Amino acid sequence: MKRSRYLRPSLDMPRIYLYRESVDFRKQANGLAALIEQELGHNPFTGVLYAFTNRQRNKIKCLMWEDNGFVLYYKSLAEEKFKWPSPSQELLSLTGEQINWLLDGYDISLLQGHKKLQYESLM
Repeated sequence: MKRSRYLRPSLDMPRIYLYRESVDFRKQANGLAALIEQELGHNPFTGVLYAFTNRQRNKIKCLMWEDNGFVLYYKSLAEEKFKWPSPSQELLSLTGEQINWLLDGYDISLLQGHKKLQYESLM
């Protein structure tokens, strides 16, 4: 039986970024927002969701601005580790479905489908 998950990022979120490097998890909302602004050069007040992990890969924090304040989602695993993509680049763009797969413990680098192809003609 599939359980409902109420405190998860929405599947139809327009923009989600996964920060690949580990982060000091003593940082709270303002510290993570400063990282977004100063290290990434992004505006943390646009409603984009940013996902971070700690060095041990057993915790995730997601941060986003919602109308009049930051929402900070925090998940800490009791025994396992998250399958975090290697830090080949600073940010990875995800879909709402992919961030939820990551939170469920799946390796999102293995769950990407085929690229979408668009053709105008056979010739």
